[in-house]
Amino acid sequence: MKKIYKEWFKEYVSIDTHSLVTMGLLIAIEVILTRFVSIQAWNLRIGFGFLPIAVAGMILGPVRAGIMAAIADFLGAILFPSGTFFPGFTFTALLVGILYGIFLYKKMNTRRIATAIGIHQCILSLFVNTFWLSILYGSPYWPLFTTRIVQTVIMLFVEGICLVAVCNKKVSRILAFK
Repeated sequence: MKKIYKEWFKEYVSIDTHSLVTMGLLIAIEVILTRFVSIQAWNLRIGFGFLPIAVAGMILGPVRAGIMAAIADFLGAILFPSGTFFPGFTFTALLVGILYGIFLYKKMNTRRIATAIGIHQCILSLFVNTFWLSILYGSPYWPLFTTRIVQTVIMLFVEGICLVAVCNKKVSRILAFK
């Protein structure tokens, strides 16, 4: 039992130099894509900030991808604020990283990609982040929810196209530095 735990810990949790450098690079890319290369309003954001988190999930696993996503969200909110910092969004970012790690780490196929995108956009982004926005700004949940459906539909397509392209075996091999 002890050997299995050590192997699991080494595979999913331990952070070696390669993982640390990869996480740092992906954090920087995520902050840039989210804060500077996205269309933003107070309740909507359409961009490519999901891509580094998904890549982290593919090559680092769920725990490290979740940590990377949470750190990236925190640093982006502190260094380049687009509103008030709210820890609920950081928690959602952590869940998104874990989600991509669970579905894309070492076992990528179209069904797993679609499931990860669906859960990310339809549950975490649409329901959970809308809840955080309603708490943060004191807005009623359901009117806010209906305006965010447009973002969800757009992002389902954007994420689908981008992740299928990134999950291509040739591209994912380059990303994993192998």
